[in-house]
Amino acid sequence: MRILFTTYSQRTHLFSMVPLAWALRTAGHEVRFACQSRFADEVTRTGLTAVPVDGHDTSWHRLAEANPDHAEPGLPAPYDTAVMRPQDISREAMHTGYRFMLALWHKVNNFPLIDGLVSYARQWQPALVIWEPTTHAGALAAEACGAAHARLMWSIDVFGVTRENYLRVKGEQPDPLADWLSGYARKYGFDFTENLVTGHFTIDPLPDSLRMEAEGLHYLPYQYTPYGGTAVIPKWLHARPERPRVALTLGSTATEQFTGYTVDLAGMLRCLSELDIEVVATIAESEQHKLGTLPDNVRLVSYVPLDALAATCSVVINHTGPGTFLTTARHGVPQLNLPWDFDEPELARRSAQVGGSLTLQGGEVTGTAVVEGVRALLHDPAYQRGAQQLRSDIFALPTPNELVGQLEELTIKHRQERP
Repeated sequence: MRILFTTYSQRTHLFSMVPLAWALRTAGHEVRFACQSRFADEVTRTGLTAVPVDGHDTSWHRLAEANPDHAEPGLPAPYDTAVMRPQDISREAMHTGYRFMLALWHKVNNFPLIDGLVSYARQWQPALVIWEPTTHAGALAAEACGAAHARLMWSIDVFGVTRENYLRVKGEQPDPLADWLSGYARKYGFDFTENLVTGHFTIDPLPDSLRMEAEGLHYLPYQYTPYGGTAVIPKWLHARPERPRVALTLGSTATEQFTGYTVDLAGMLRCLSELDIEVVATIAESEQHKLGTLPDNVRLVSYVPLDALAATCSVVINHTGPGTFLTTARHGVPQLNLPWDFDEPELARRSAQVGGSLTLQGGEVTGTAVVEGVRALLHDPAYQRGAQQLRSDIFALPTPNELVGQLEELTIKHRQERP
């Protein structure tokens, strides 16, 4: 059958979709990836077939421009309600939050895709459309051509749970998200339903111990499989380290969308040199000149394949970005989480409950605290047991290849005929 994937132009979201796209392709299905023109090269570098469907050049950077220093950690409104107690949820705050997110995130990213994606879906007639959870253009295109469609999550489902909370408290007031999507639904000849927000079903790469679910939605768990783009494993990574290896990686978002890292990297690396360890720090080239002279036991690189690096590590210090976190977790490696952005603090909290990690929040991140955390993770076997448990939880889930049969069945169930 024909299967169409789509996301707005965010590389980490694309990477999270590649293993499932390839599983469907190797199962014999015809897979294409719809995207903005400027993103087509990113798609084709994964080996997938890109279909440019837009004539505009915008991206989610407008959200970063509204807060360039990234001063506020964690989930913004309305998505912060996903981790709130029901009695603390404010209808007015959710309403305002949705309006803000629509203006500076969702509309900006979807507008360039919608018309072209709907037109292409009607022409190509996919049986299934799989979309990143904020790329609602995929849902609109699927409904316009009668395809089954699903969200493919890259982290905890704050979007579905927030929507569930909002529907419970919104009352008779206008619904910004529904109003926006309803306008496009009318344009293309169908009615708004909540499927435009949350899909017919949701494909979720998190194990039970980490998953966040909204009541009433159909979740399809599967095993997270790392993909980090084209890469070469350096020769120094071939041999086993002579001392415990500790990796430090804080992701690309801080430097690609915002003004830099939120922690004192130079101070952290100097403090880590006190331990009898080897440190591998992956730091953006644009930030490396700020670090000065580094200790002898620190190896500084701009990039190294994390799946290969994590396999050689005793501890990984990271920002709890879902791809980084789950790639490390697959190797059963204890983690020191330094979360800041969006879903990271909640993902770190859930990880700590499993027992394989420690978390330092915001102002707690000092060189001394990082050294104490690394020392505990290296020497307390309880963290190793917790990390191994999380690894087991991940590997208990079906692989992308093993998920294909369920996707075929759900496609038959949800596909509709459109004139």
